[in-house]
Amino acid sequence: MIAGILLAACIMTFAQIPEADTSRIKSSYYEVNDFVEENENCLKCHGEVKYALEDTLFGRVLTQYMCPADILDRDAFYTGVHRAFSCTDCHSYDYETFPHPLEARLEEMYTCLDCHGYDENFAHYNFEVIQEEFEASIHNIDEFSCWKCHDPHSYRAFIRNSQDIEEAVRYDNNMCLNCHSNFDRFMLLTDREEINLVESHDWLPNQVSHFSSVRCIECHTEINDTILVAHKILPREEAVKKCTECHSRNSRLMQTLYKFEVKEGRKGGFVNGVILNDAYVIGANQNDFLNWISLLVFGLTLVVILFHTVLRIRNNKN
Repeated sequence: MIAGILLAACIMTFAQIPEADTSRIKSSYYEVNDFVEENENCLKCHGEVKYALEDTLFGRVLTQYMCPADILDRDAFYTGVHRAFSCTDCHSYDYETFPHPLEARLEEMYTCLDCHGYDENFAHYNFEVIQEEFEASIHNIDEFSCWKCHDPHSYRAFIRNSQDIEEAVRYDNNMCLNCHSNFDRFMLLTDREEINLVESHDWLPNQVSHFSSVRCIECHTEINDTILVAHKILPREEAVKKCTECHSRNSRLMQTLYKFEVKEGRKGGFVNGVILNDAYVIGANQNDFLNWISLLVFGLTLVVILFHTVLRIRNNKN
């Protein structure tokens, strides 16, 4: 037995990961990141379903499965908010050693405020207010951090940059569903029993329509005008259940889901943007196609009036 342990230790001493195949790297990655090839030293294992381990002592190559939770999508990373980073900007240089030492695996990860807090460059995002909301949220529990919802390797600021509300709703809701519909992840953070989301929302009429049209946080957070997305998750007994909260003249959706659109609409001086700041009026949303049709009709009307005026003037002269 002792000999076996010594042999295993010896093999691990002489084991190494083969060199990365950089020919597989997309050229577009280089446009957003100066550390692509350096990152590939990590992604040659963590970007694949399997990886090869070379035993230099006996000349063997062993193929192993990568743990699914540790597999990173290159496309997701290089289109995410941290796409310009190198892996070692956030992870210890100890990870350059293989096998990775236990101390590195247990290192405490950075939080958003470690990089974005109290910095004038990020002041307009109000990360400090977000942190205060999180601390007052039911999500403020041991081992829960920003990364449980916002994966640093793939997160995109979707609601701010998307022109498609339905797609933004789907993206944001998936962050909630990653835990709340996946008990394997959920039980890592709590001892509560598994929750059936369909049954727990059985009071909600037309569930499918609601789940695809609004985000979970529309009903499960406290409104905050300071930040774009509220982060104070409320206890379930405080969740919104009154239809009139959203389906009324003073809809809370104008302060949550449509908040960014309303602000952008006001920048252009459109009346609709100002109206929607205070009320949710069905049919008052901007529609580019109808806008152009309206302008065309208005223009043709002016032409007809002008043409008619010219004819009247000519007839009067005659």
